[in-house]
Amino acid sequence: MNHDNFFIRVRVIQVVIAVIAAVIVAQMVRIMITGSDLVSPDTRFETIYPERGKIYDRNGNVLAGNRVVYEISVNLNSVNTNQNQDQIIQTLFNVVGKDYSEKILSAQAYNAGQPDPDKRIYYLVLDDFIDPEKINYLEGYLQEYAEKRQDKKTARKLPALNLNGLEWWPHLVRTYPESSLASNVIGFVAFNDRTSPAYYGIEEEYDDLLKGNVQTIEISDDPNKMKEIPDIPPGGSLILTIDRQLQKSVENILDNAVRSTGSQSGVIIVEDPRTGEILAMASNPRMDLNNYADELAKFPEMGSFNRAIGVPYEPGSVFKVITMASALDSGTVTPSTTFNDTGSITIGSTVIRNWNGGAWGLQDMQGCMQHSLNVCLSWIAQKMDVELFYQSLTNFGIGKSSNIDLAGEIIYPLSYPGDTYWSLSNLGTNSFGQGLATTPIQMITAVSAVANGGKIMTPHIVKATIQDGVTYEYTPQVMLTPISEETAKTLTEMLAKSLELEASNALVEDYNVAGKTGTGEIAIPGQGYVTELTNASFVGWGPADDPQFLVYVWLEKPTSDRWGSIVASPVFADVVRQVVIYMNIPPDDIRMQLYANE
Repeated sequence: MNHDNFFIRVRVIQVVIAVIAAVIVAQMVRIMITGSDLVSPDTRFETIYPERGKIYDRNGNVLAGNRVVYEISVNLNSVNTNQNQDQIIQTLFNVVGKDYSEKILSAQAYNAGQPDPDKRIYYLVLDDFIDPEKINYLEGYLQEYAEKRQDKKTARKLPALNLNGLEWWPHLVRTYPESSLASNVIGFVAFNDRTSPAYYGIEEEYDDLLKGNVQTIEISDDPNKMKEIPDIPPGGSLILTIDRQLQKSVENILDNAVRSTGSQSGVIIVEDPRTGEILAMASNPRMDLNNYADELAKFPEMGSFNRAIGVPYEPGSVFKVITMASALDSGTVTPSTTFNDTGSITIGSTVIRNWNGGAWGLQDMQGCMQHSLNVCLSWIAQKMDVELFYQSLTNFGIGKSSNIDLAGEIIYPLSYPGDTYWSLSNLGTNSFGQGLATTPIQMITAVSAVANGGKIMTPHIVKATIQDGVTYEYTPQVMLTPISEETAKTLTEMLAKSLELEASNALVEDYNVAGKTGTGEIAIPGQGYVTELTNASFVGWGPADDPQFLVYVWLEKPTSDRWGSIVASPVFADVVRQVVIYMNIPPDDIRMQLYANE
């Protein structure tokens, strides 16, 4: 090889590379100085929104999806005559039924008075969220017009139709096929703006996953500069733990209960305590998610969109489950421990009495729970002592987040000894669910320890996510273990026996269930408990020997009767009758035979 020729070729290549580099640098400098290639009359930047991921129930039924709508716009750079402009205005008025003349003329006037071409309006959005039916009508109208123009008989009567610059583009908006079903769980996405955030529930909590990755691309009206619009993958989808049919049944039961008891509102939660899966979460009132703008007035208070997670209240005697579980587990009492109920007990500066004001005499712990004795539970808390009692409540997660994967959970902090508003009286009142506040999700989460052998599973509403075609299953997680399996079994047996001895309205034929009523008085700030209004609740689980479901009922301010045993217990029974069908749980005698044959 001729070395001189080789070095000459290398030198030539170096020079060419240097020239190219210089051109690139010069071009970059020019762009930075003038910006002329960044904004030009025939170029615009378009934001491409991926399809929002869908939300399904556990069986694949769509609870939140998307529908096609259209954006109508005018490329003012392509409008070439006044006649062209007038025909666009008139055509849209005939088809869409709206007059866009003021919008177009205002933009034209602005451009006429704007000397800087980079600041002029070239792409004007006239309207958005137009139904496909109107666009179909528009396209049919234009096709029919074109056909008439080609017909010699009609062509003379029709002027040439110049719609240069008129454009329409499809995009997706959120839709909710089941309307109000599980609306308090799902939340919604506003339709008025594709950049609007999601509000409440699943939509807000998983917004980043659902909306996917937004991209901005440069679009040129010059065919020689056109770039292919990229195919953007959709956002991730969600499979929920709730079942559509069970959710519908529970919502119907709740609505009937609220109506028949004259309650202000209500909540029912159904959970599988073994996994933490929420099988149904009903809250009243609900809303049509497809008509959110008119329906939001139903929820004037902070947190009221989903009362199951957003409205703390004094739960009353359902809280005795937590106190008794703590006392049994710590060895403070046993089921056979006795207490002589004289009808009152003084703790701190407060005299505590039973729900009926009566004295029940000598009782064991079974009797204390069966008769729901405030005095007995206060004595138990006092016997535990302050430090152990409040440490036990902390172990159950009281005053803490339940970690439910829904946006909007409200936590009402628990007052501890040493806090500004705590006094020794709290020890007594807290033991039976007064002087503290929890949400239904926090209560059912705490009680789930008793229904699940001492373990609290993290409650969750999402069963799986789907991303890029791959399904990722949620793995149930143990959140807390406040009591032993033995304590859980013992208390379950006590509470099952209590319902039987009381011939409770919560009993379900052929199924042995455990549970506890609650009637919480409602305090008025600055006045105390001065009204007859109450919060009526019931928490229960079953089958008692092998709990597979856990149900929490709350009716707010019932007027037909104030007691949870009267208004809330029957609601629990109604729900269980649906749950055992849904979960395919045989009656106890058949189930025992099946176990014996295994």
